[in-house]
Amino acid sequence: MLKSAVDVIPSQGLGNFLAFCRLPRLLYKDQPGFAPPLDAERWTSFSPRLNPHYKLVESQAFLARRDGKFVGRIFAQMYDEDHAPLGASRAQFGCLDAINDDFVVGALMKAAEDWLQARGAEVVHGPFSPSVNSEVGVLVQGFDAEPMVFMPWNPDYLPGALERCGYAKARDLISYRYDVSERDRADGPRIIDRPEWRDRLRIRTLDLKDLANEARIILDIFNDAWSENWGFTPFTYDEFMSTADGLKLVMPPEGGFMIELDGEPQAFGVVLPNLHEITGDLGGKLLPFGIFRMISRIRNHKFKSGRLALFGIRRALHRKAAGGAVILAFIEEIRRRSRQSSIEHVEFGWVLENNAGMRRPIEAAGAKIDKIHRVYEKRLGIAALAP
Repeated sequence: MLKSAVDVIPSQGLGNFLAFCRLPRLLYKDQPGFAPPLDAERWTSFSPRLNPHYKLVESQAFLARRDGKFVGRIFAQMYDEDHAPLGASRAQFGCLDAINDDFVVGALMKAAEDWLQARGAEVVHGPFSPSVNSEVGVLVQGFDAEPMVFMPWNPDYLPGALERCGYAKARDLISYRYDVSERDRADGPRIIDRPEWRDRLRIRTLDLKDLANEARIILDIFNDAWSENWGFTPFTYDEFMSTADGLKLVMPPEGGFMIELDGEPQAFGVVLPNLHEITGDLGGKLLPFGIFRMISRIRNHKFKSGRLALFGIRRALHRKAAGGAVILAFIEEIRRRSRQSSIEHVEFGWVLENNAGMRRPIEAAGAKIDKIHRVYEKRLGIAALAP
């Protein structure tokens, strides 16, 4: 039986924008491992009017339609020359979601590639949804793992469909699961109590009442820490604040902390509760009544899982004894705070596969690989699967 044609259209107007944002929860409903993100959060991430990221790129979203029904989506973006990602192409795709049909995936990729080629692209990387500082990669391992807040999910057929379009691995991103044990919750000696570090290391909770000032410190550390990583694009202050304003609504008071060495901030961490625990029955919708349920649940729910959503340690400490002490203090602080928390496991994610300096202490602490996301690349001009 012949399949009907796939029509890929630019996503224009409010109706298509809303369809673009909600499409994954319609395509993947009830699939193991998938949890629908909240529509309002998607609006904030993908609206050029709400997300300052789009000041750095030219972009276009697309929707795939068959027999009058949306069956896939993608978006393409081209960074301006002043914000070129480190080692990666300025030409990128993101938000690739589709039914299990190679022709649909092929049509979406062709639309994105044609748009990027018209702007001079020779190599494409992705998915970045919408940036390296947001949701990155195609899930290739861990499809049935527990869904985690702000981590992308896709069905297991999508990597193969993308590879049949001529795409190959560029980098893998590793996420770890750390199960909190009784040993973690027990009192014990810490590195900040050792004589050589007692007067040098200090850990403090982030001051959410002074978010603007804290954000500048965090941003400075984050951009320095990640500046040598493949694909890195500096977080702008406007981008960070648009994220921080949302995070402070869901981050518990003990969720963020700063580590100082010799009186200077050197590292920070932000652990978020896994909101998917309380939003599953909302179906992605906050309006008209979901928002009141959400607020009540955030205040009263005993979260069992969380994610280390943001972390950074200054580059000057990488591969140095003082840096090792800061990382160990960081891990011990997560353990210490678990004593006042109901969280039973934390996801550390993500870490570049070749970042041994970060992977070694995480694995030494007992964390296990839980998910792997893959960034793909393609040199344009190589034939892709035609729809």
